[in-house]
Amino acid sequence: MVKIIVDNEKCTGCGSCVETCPVEVFEIKDEKSVPVKVEECLVCRACEAQCPESAIQVIE
Repeated sequence: MVKIIVDNEKCTGCGSCVETCPVEVFEIKDEKSVPVKVEECLVCRACEAQCPESAIQVIE
């Protein structure tokens, strides 16, 4: 099972994860990224790579 951790102290809510994710796992809520469809995650790690703040961890 995949776990996605977003460090809210690092996250600026820029939306790069929302734009990058091919299966729409993320939404921006209250100016922070929130993984709302973790079960859809393909573990491609594009969100990790694209996050300018390194605020996202994808754990298998």
